[in-house]
Amino acid sequence: FVAQDAVQDSCRLYEQRIKTFGGLDVALLGVGRSGNIAANEPGSGIQSMTRIILIGNTSREEMENSEQTKETIPPCSLTMGIATLLSAKSIYLTAWGEEKAEIMQKVVENSITDTLPASFLQTHPNAHVVIDLGAAHHLTRIEHPWLVTSCQWSDKLVRSALVWLCQKLGKPILKLTNKDYNENGLSELLALYGSAYNANIKIFNDLQHTITGWPGGKPNADDTYRPERATPFPKKVIVFSPHPDDDVISMGGTIRRLVQQNHDVHVAYETSGNIAVGDEEVTRFMHFINGFNQLFADSKDSIISNKYKEIKTFFAKKKESDFDTRDILTIKGLIRRGEARIACTYNDIPLDHVHFLDLPFYESGKIEKLPMTEKDVETVRALLQKVQPHQIYVAGDLADPHGTHKKCTDAVLAAIDEEKKAGAEWLKDCRIWMYRGAWAEWEIENIEMCVPLSPEELRAKRNSILKHQSQMESAPFLGNDERLFWQRAEDRNRATASLYDQLGLACYEAMEAFVEYKPL
Repeated sequence: FVAQDAVQDSCRLYEQRIKTFGGLDVALLGVGRSGNIAANEPGSGIQSMTRIILIGNTSREEMENSEQTKETIPPCSLTMGIATLLSAKSIYLTAWGEEKAEIMQKVVENSITDTLPASFLQTHPNAHVVIDLGAAHHLTRIEHPWLVTSCQWSDKLVRSALVWLCQKLGKPILKLTNKDYNENGLSELLALYGSAYNANIKIFNDLQHTITGWPGGKPNADDTYRPERATPFPKKVIVFSPHPDDDVISMGGTIRRLVQQNHDVHVAYETSGNIAVGDEEVTRFMHFINGFNQLFADSKDSIISNKYKEIKTFFAKKKESDFDTRDILTIKGLIRRGEARIACTYNDIPLDHVHFLDLPFYESGKIEKLPMTEKDVETVRALLQKVQPHQIYVAGDLADPHGTHKKCTDAVLAAIDEEKKAGAEWLKDCRIWMYRGAWAEWEIENIEMCVPLSPEELRAKRNSILKHQSQMESAPFLGNDERLFWQRAEDRNRATASLYDQLGLACYEAMEAFVEYKPL
C-alpha cells in the first residue's frame, strides 16, 4: 500500500516531467461506454490534472470484459487529467465496432459537458477521430446523410430516408406528402421520383416484398418479387451457429418454418461454447453422474470416483484468475452439446443433421481466442462439400464482444470462397443469408427477407432457447445488456414487427430479419 500523500506527490511529479520534456506530442485515446477517456469518469472537469480516481461501474465492466486475464480490477486508477490530455499537440480518438456507435455520436455531435468527458476533445484545435463504419453508424453523416449534404440516392438510402421521415412525423409511408418531404430536407427525392406518391409506392412495395412466410421459397408460386426462389424444392439448408444457441436465438422461428415446410435442415455448431458455462453447471452434472454410478453401476468405479474428487478439489481451490483444466472444459462442452441436441429435437431436426464442428480457434480455454487458421476453414468446407446446400444461414451479428461470431462467419465465407475457386457446381444454386438477433438487429433499410412469427411460433422459439439451460441466469457472458438472450430475441423480433406495422404494412406478433450475402 502507498500513502495517499505519496500518490499525490507522484502525480504532481508526473505533470512536471511532461513539461520538462517539452510536453506531449501525441495523445492516442480510446473511449469508454460512459464517454470516459483514459480513466476520466463522468464529472471530470476540463481543468483536471493527473490524479487518482475511483473507477465507475460501467468502466469496471468494460475492463473485466476486455482484459485477457481474470485478475480482479482494482477500485481506483491513476489517470492523466482532461487538461493533461488537451495539452498534447495532436490527439487521436479511436473506436471500433457497433457497441461504440451510440457513445461516438454523443461525443462528436452533442454539446460539450463534463458528464461526457470525451466531448472536451471538441475544444482541441488538432483532434482527430479514427473509427470504423460500425462505430460511425449513428453519426448523422452516416445514418442520415441527407441532413448534411446532397446524396447519391440508392434504393437502400431512399428506404432509410423514408423510414426516418415516417418515424419523425408519426405517419405510415403511404400518407407522406410533398410538403413532408420539402419541410424535412428530402426535396431531392421529389425531383428524383416526381412526387411523394411515386416515392411512397416504390418503397412501400420494396418493403412489402421483403415479407415472406416461406423462407425456403414457396413451391409452385411466382417468385418474381419473393426474397427466395421457388425451386428447387425442398432445399438442403445449413444453419451455421457460432455458439450452441445462436441458431435458435437469432432465427429459431425461421428454422421451425423451414422444417415444417419439409426442407432438409442441418445445423452446424461452429464452437463448443465451453467457456460460457458456469462451474455450478459442472458440479450439478458431476453430482448426477456420481449418484447414477452409485445407484446403477459399480459404485467403486475408480475412474468416475477419482475424476469427481479431482474436479471437486479443483473448484474448492479455484481462484478468480484461474483457468479451467482441459477435462473441465470438455465437460462444459458436453453440457452445451446436450442442450443443443435437445433444442434441435424440439424443432424436429434429426440428430444426424446436427453437426458439432469444434473449430480449433476457439479452444484456447480463455476469452481471447486463437487466430483462425486453414484448419478452421477446411472443417467448414468439408461439411459444405458433404451437404451441398441450396441455402446457407450465417451470423451477421458481429457485435459479439469477444469476436467469436466474426471469426466463425469469416471461416464460413472463406470456405465458400475456396469452393468458388474450385468451381463447385452446388454453389451456383446456393443463396447465403445473414441473420442477427443475439446482439443487435438489422436496420430496416438493409432487410431483404423478413419472416413473420405468430404468438404461438414466438412462444415455440422461446421454448427452444430455454432448452439451453446453462445460458439462462448463470450465463457468464451476457455482455452489457442485462436482458437474457430469449428476452433480447423477443424484444428485437417484436420491435421489427412493430416498425413494419408503423410504416403501414402488415401487423405481426414478431419478425426475424435477414440480409443476403453475395460472394464477389
